[in-house]
Amino acid sequence: MNYYGVNLAVTDVQCSQKFYEALFGLEVESNLGENISFYGGLHLQEKFQWVIKQPKSKIVKESHNMALIFEEDDFDAFLEKLSHYPEIRYLNGGVRVQDWGQRVVQFYDLDGHIIEVGENFSLLAKRMHKNGMTVSDIAVRMSIAEEEVEKLLRVPLKTANLAQTQNF
Repeated sequence: MNYYGVNLAVTDVQCSQKFYEALFGLEVESNLGENISFYGGLHLQEKFQWVIKQPKSKIVKESHNMALIFEEDDFDAFLEKLSHYPEIRYLNGGVRVQDWGQRVVQFYDLDGHIIEVGENFSLLAKRMHKNGMTVSDIAVRMSIAEEEVEKLLRVPLKTANLAQTQNF
């Protein structure tokens, strides 16, 4: 069996398509009219009640039982891009730092689905290491095994991302 992706119920598939393309840079893999599939496994479905054979009243907005998670190499640039969407409603007051040190922002998409965007986990580990934390210190802060920290530190950086480790 293969995992295929997530199918989100949306009110206006064209509007949602533009939102995900512009904000996240997603590319359409297929467009079937009321169903849009992006590379990477995200699908948008207008008239979702038809697909699941349930009354429209059962389609719940802001159910708070799942989130789409993205990691961003240039978190500050993403926040700047996000600021151009005045209709965005934030959860938890906007940007915050998780207990493990990762900056994240959580917000609703146009149809009330929760989206979380966090700074790249590998860049976070590299920044902590560059600032003098040992592998053991990072493991404690991030609540992960030292072996996982070592894996994160070995992930090659893109040249454009090198500056991100210096911004803190």
